[in-house]
Amino acid sequence: MITDLSDPRVELARQTVGAVSVVADPTLPPRLLRLADAHGRMYFAKQHKNRERYVRETLAYLTWGRHLEGHAPELIGRHDSTRTLLVTAMSGSNVETFSPASSEEEQAHHDAGVVLGRLHRATAVARTGAIGADLAQRLLGWMGRADRIGLLSVAERGSLREAADALSGTLTDSAVCHLDYQPRNWIFGERFGVCDFEHMRRDARVRDFTRLEFRRWQAAPHLRDTFFIGYGTPLTDTDQRLLERFGAIEAITALVRGHEQDDPVLSAHGRTVLSRLS
Repeated sequence: MITDLSDPRVELARQTVGAVSVVADPTLPPRLLRLADAHGRMYFAKQHKNRERYVRETLAYLTWGRHLEGHAPELIGRHDSTRTLLVTAMSGSNVETFSPASSEEEQAHHDAGVVLGRLHRATAVARTGAIGADLAQRLLGWMGRADRIGLLSVAERGSLREAADALSGTLTDSAVCHLDYQPRNWIFGERFGVCDFEHMRRDARVRDFTRLEFRRWQAAPHLRDTFFIGYGTPLTDTDQRLLERFGAIEAITALVRGHEQDDPVLSAHGRTVLSRLS
């Protein structure tokens, strides 16, 4: 990874806050750098490969970040031609590192519910069928990719097709959604924080619970209860049925990406979710 002055992330930071040094952090993906300025203030610089995700994350900071009321990093610099962002670093620990069943994990889920509830309520739109139809087409698109590499059985394809048909006629509340809302993107300290907004867009509100439902809450249902106490509105039976349909998207994307990235853990997750839906 390039970390000298020719690195666009370092250059953006120097132009924005002055002299900086790179802080070694082996837990970060290659596109992210942790930086410190001359006063010890910490930042993250991120360079996107994909322009669409760069535009989406920039829009999230500029347009919807205010609804998170101080629970998100602050965007302080960007460079469009290199698709680079500079944001403040929130103090605290990544919730992904917390011990299962710890009091910190439970409190983090409660606070995550509070923050997401504020975002959803501030951006809510009445029930519409447009999002359900769009999600059905996305599901069919992922199914096509899976079929081209032979990932689906006849029975699995039938279950996914049934979910797509159901989604196409579904009316659903919409809101601005994070769409990767899970502990790896949560910071727990004096103030709860959420990061990584490259997927953020208007979508079906309930879809923001999908990764928690299928990656966390199955093994720890008490965390679901704690989360929705913070969120302020419990899941209705209709919401739960809709969440199961969104599980089809979770399953097929995990299967395809697991295959493409040679990630057996992700592939196994996709199979597990798909078996639950069959």
